Amino acid sequence: MKPFGRRVNALAALLLAPFAALALYLLAAWIGSSIPRNSGWTEAAASEPGVDIMVETNGIHTGIVMPIVTAHKDWRTTFPSAARPRPDGRMPTHVAVGWGEKEVFLNTPTWGDMKAKTALRIVFGGGEGLMRVGHYIRPAPSDSHRNLRLRPAEYGRLVARIAATLPPLGAGEARVSHHSFEEGAANYDALGRYTLANTCNQWVGDTLAHAGVRMGRWTPLAGGVMKWIPAAD
Repeated sequence: MKPFGRRVNALAALLLAPFAALALYLLAAWIGSSIPRNSGWTEAAASEPGVDIMVETNGIHTGIVMPIVTAHKDWRTTFPSAARPRPDGRMPTHVAVGWGEKEVFLNTPTWGDMKAKTALRIVFGGGEGLMRVGHYIRPAPSDSHRNLRLRPAEYGRLVARIAATLPPLGAGEARVSHHSFEEGAANYDALGRYTLANTCNQWVGDTLAHAGVRMGRWTPLAGGVMKWIPAAD
């Protein structure tokens, strides 16, 4: 009976291990996202020079929304799709930039479409990075699209950090986008490797923190990013 009991205990431990690992991951994500970077930062006032951006979320993924053209940056020179009409024929005014895992961005519209082999590969080995760019027309503030006003130098650092995620181009070479399930989005090759520690939300958190924005230390989940961004009034 004792060997049988040990086998039962071992099986129970094996079955419970994934749930324990998930619980530890969520706890670590909550703790890590609660430790601030740039704790003394304040948002630029409306009366001072600045650039208005947004941080967006769908509850799982976060991204950074920016005007296509400002005095500091013209994103049409980086993303060819920003210079073209949207599927509805209208010209976009803003780009929404996010970084993530290539296979997921291109071929996984819902959690139900996630292949087991893709999920296991990401968990145990990670995946290639990809930059997804959405194209908006004057997006309105909401709880899922929250405003931030950056000073020119902060916006410059944000732009530089995003550009550094893209592989350099040779002379005369144009950046090529990949087709995906998401109509109107463009997907560009990007540097970096997606892992459970270095997620799409961690990239957003790191990019905002590099600009100087107050942000959590480790933000692998969307909530860990958005809790630092004031909700829309």
